[in-house]
Amino acid sequence: MIYLDNSASSFIKPKEVIKAVTDSLIHYSANPGRSGHKASINTALKIYEVREKLSNHFNNEDASKVIFTQNCTSALNLAILGTAKENGHIICTENEHNSVLRPLEYLKSTNKIDYSVAFQSNPKGITLDDIKKYVKPNTYMIICNHISNVNGSIADIKSIGKFCKENKIIFLVDGAQSGGHIKIDIKEDNIDFLTIAGHKGFYAPQSIGALIMNKNYTPNPINFGGTGTNSLELFQPNIYPERLESGTLSTPLILGLGAGLDFVEQNFKDIQNKIDDLTTYLNFELRKMEINSYTHPENSFGVIAFNIGNIDSNEVANILNEKYDIYVRGGYHCAPMKHKALGTITQGAVRASISYFNTFSDIQKLINAIRHISRAKI
Repeated sequence: MIYLDNSASSFIKPKEVIKAVTDSLIHYSANPGRSGHKASINTALKIYEVREKLSNHFNNEDASKVIFTQNCTSALNLAILGTAKENGHIICTENEHNSVLRPLEYLKSTNKIDYSVAFQSNPKGITLDDIKKYVKPNTYMIICNHISNVNGSIADIKSIGKFCKENKIIFLVDGAQSGGHIKIDIKEDNIDFLTIAGHKGFYAPQSIGALIMNKNYTPNPINFGGTGTNSLELFQPNIYPERLESGTLSTPLILGLGAGLDFVEQNFKDIQNKIDDLTTYLNFELRKMEINSYTHPENSFGVIAFNIGNIDSNEVANILNEKYDIYVRGGYHCAPMKHKALGTITQGAVRASISYFNTFSDIQKLINAIRHISRAKI
């Protein structure tokens, strides 16, 4: 089996992550922050260690502003819905996932806000010029998908972040595909809200994400409930992270994320170099064939999108699965605006997404399989 669907979820997990999850079930199953006994306190301390690790990794100032969520989708919903401004305007990009587009469309349909979609003029990705043309007097947030989960397009978050800071606009970055193998610096990039998906570039278990916030803005809660603090009061507490974390946290997943983060930091340069090499090699070989490749040759971030002639992308993915035991994804990847921009609304796109645990042999076998399919079908 060759697994190349890591943009959906990394499949191979480091042994450190597996050990951390197992240890948490044995030693840290008490409810963190809900009781005063040692087991509860020890669990809460272990969770806080992960907050501090994430805060340090992204160069944020305050670990209490690391909010654990069910996934990156939940983090994006919290950032978008929790800051919704009556009669306000938001700018997003063609690269956004439905976890951004659907909350925006919901807010628009309820006449809360309006939003604009910026399409990229540079084939490598979104630039500040693409964004600026949509700014209005009531624009209060700009949302950028850092690395497209469809074809690896990259946003120039440094320039966009500087612009947002100068104009007092909230800057929300979706780091689902970039976190773990691209450097992201909240201070340097002037990011107000950063969301991550633990199960992708950090090799954590599924269903753990985070919203990391700087000191400038905080969203209102969109979930309400028990926090272990101020339990006699009927309103949500004002202290963080409790204000934005209702209900019992998933200790095994959080500690798994912490172990995945340790693994990434210990191997960051190797991870970056390997993903770069494998992506570049695959893209180079695809461009030698009669293949429609939608990933720019310089965008070597682990995501390659392509089609073979006019064959439906799901058919290609199914052939790779059934005949070659190679797992990729066909279809639309929950990003309709990106497919509109690529001109792939009719057939979708085949996506191969690469992990540190993939090998040159994996990529070569995929290339050979694509060559065989292309010869047979065209």
